[in-house]
Amino acid sequence: QSRGSRGLVSPRTARARAGEDGMATVDGKELARRIRGIEIGNAPCSWGALEFDDFKGEGIEFSQMLDELKECGYTATELGDWGYMPTFSPLLKQELEVRSLTMLGAFLPVKLKDPTKHEAGIKEGLQLAKLLRSVASDRHDPVLVLADENGTDPVRTKNAGRVTPDMGLSEEEWKSFADGANRIGKAVFDAYKVRVCFHPHCAGYVETPAEVYKFCSLTDPQYVNLTLDGGHVMYGSGHNDPSVLHEYLTKVGDRIKYVHCKDCEPDVAAQARKSGWDYFEAIKHGVFCELGQGCVDFKAIVTWQAQTDYKGWSLVEQDVLPGMGAPKVCAQKNIDYLRKVYEDAARQAEASGAA
Repeated sequence: QSRGSRGLVSPRTARARAGEDGMATVDGKELARRIRGIEIGNAPCSWGALEFDDFKGEGIEFSQMLDELKECGYTATELGDWGYMPTFSPLLKQELEVRSLTMLGAFLPVKLKDPTKHEAGIKEGLQLAKLLRSVASDRHDPVLVLADENGTDPVRTKNAGRVTPDMGLSEEEWKSFADGANRIGKAVFDAYKVRVCFHPHCAGYVETPAEVYKFCSLTDPQYVNLTLDGGHVMYGSGHNDPSVLHEYLTKVGDRIKYVHCKDCEPDVAAQARKSGWDYFEAIKHGVFCELGQGCVDFKAIVTWQAQTDYKGWSLVEQDVLPGMGAPKVCAQKNIDYLRKVYEDAARQAEASGAA
């Protein structure tokens, strides 16, 4: 049994630990139906196509990545870096349709604390949103995964996984950060009905749960919501206690509209904090491990998805670097693990009757 699923014996218990007991009771069969309706996708970063220049992996072509993704049983993906996949929409749409894959979204890093970067962020966001909308499936409204320009600030990069409040934004910087997110969110929604789901991320300026809560208080939920990434929640919290994630789901669950599945290896995380590794060193040591090998409570996430009637996909992200194993092998293990978590939760819901 994985570290992240110990001690959760029923949907009711999982929901209680995730803080969802205030919700209306849902019949167990209905919960099971919702759980089985969630599909699983995977991202180019799981094949080494990472946004960081030093971590470009083995240079696997997009066509091989999509073929292997499909062969593993995934039904959707994200765009990856601009230019990794075709940016000519008819060609991209063809590549997706021939494999029966859905395009879920794209990642957009912007230095949001700097107001002079906002216009460029809007321009790039509109470019991405236009492409996403042009290849969108009628089963899914695409998502723009907005983030800080992670890994570029030396203090935040050096102290990822253990940042303290004094390393955070000033009040003026918070206003600029939130204003940039709101402006980008409104621009892409008004133009293409693409939703911004901000991604709290280690080595960026919104990493800790407290910073996420502050961000949510300053942004407009009509245009800006959240991407849940359990691996970043756990590592960014500075702790390996699963209750961190449960509290997180309680406090900002209503803002989460998109889910990334990433795990956090607690021993590596603890060693990184003890040894003072920076973000990139922690990644090299495997802080974001194969799903089920870390401290992220995926069962609580599934229960939260069922209780809130989350519709769509859960997208696997495992940063696979050279020497960390064959991407397809890791991708197969990850979908096999998630399928078991989802099916176990569905069967438990059915057996429980009213959850």
